[in-house]
Amino acid sequence: MATLTTRFAPSPTGFLHLGHAYSALIGWHAAREVGGKFLLRIEDIDVGRCREEFLEAISEDLAWLGIDWDGPVRRQSEHFDDYRAALARLTDAGLIYPCFCTRRDIAAEVAHADAAPQGEDRPLYPGTCRHLSETERARRIAAGDSFALRLDVAEARARTSALSWQDEERGTIAAAPESLGDVVLARKDVPTSYHLAVTVDDALQGVTLVTRGVDLFASTHIHRLLQALLDLPVPRYRHHALLTDPTGKRYAKRDKALTLRSLREAGHTPDEVRAMAVK
Repeated sequence: MATLTTRFAPSPTGFLHLGHAYSALIGWHAAREVGGKFLLRIEDIDVGRCREEFLEAISEDLAWLGIDWDGPVRRQSEHFDDYRAALARLTDAGLIYPCFCTRRDIAAEVAHADAAPQGEDRPLYPGTCRHLSETERARRIAAGDSFALRLDVAEARARTSALSWQDEERGTIAAAPESLGDVVLARKDVPTSYHLAVTVDDALQGVTLVTRGVDLFASTHIHRLLQALLDLPVPRYRHHALLTDPTGKRYAKRDKALTLRSLREAGHTPDEVRAMAVK
């Protein structure tokens, strides 16, 4: 039986909080209980928001909490070539198209579509740029217009059979990537998005169990499609509940008093914080 490998993949855009501790502990325990591997990956493709101080704090806070990891830390910003290769493969297959819509354009189009009887069934992105001619696309790119690179989900699904994945919380899940519309896989100046990077990384790192919050459950529909298109292995998934405060509000990086650093400075011990995170 293959060694279980899971990972914790935070973004260095703020200090880790109790919710991060909860998620990290779930993955760490899953690996350590069976003698598997626990990896640390840094999702720092958003170079404008990521900070080195937060990167250093991630390692410090996890070590203080008693969480160790196997092998070197993978930083996504150091592996853009891996994502470019995957994107090129999808582009060569005719599954990628440039989208020149701004958020305002998309909001206006969706609002207009919602006025129609069938509007509530429209995906988040209505496919405005999907049918632009190659000439028009080339003209706008040459003019320097900003653009995103989207996956033509309908065309991708036409080339794949029925897809599913195993979720430890919900059982067998039939993949329905159409529910997310034509997602962005890269932008003019950034060769990847979360969806593409995380799918490629999990395959390259040999991750066999993905543990992450239930807020990312919907994203798995797209990740499963990308795995099929790129001939990548399919891990198992565990989408755990999100840790919330006494009022039911999920923890966020803006909750400064509940960061692991603040709790440590306030005199809490690692055992106390672990108990706070898992109760």
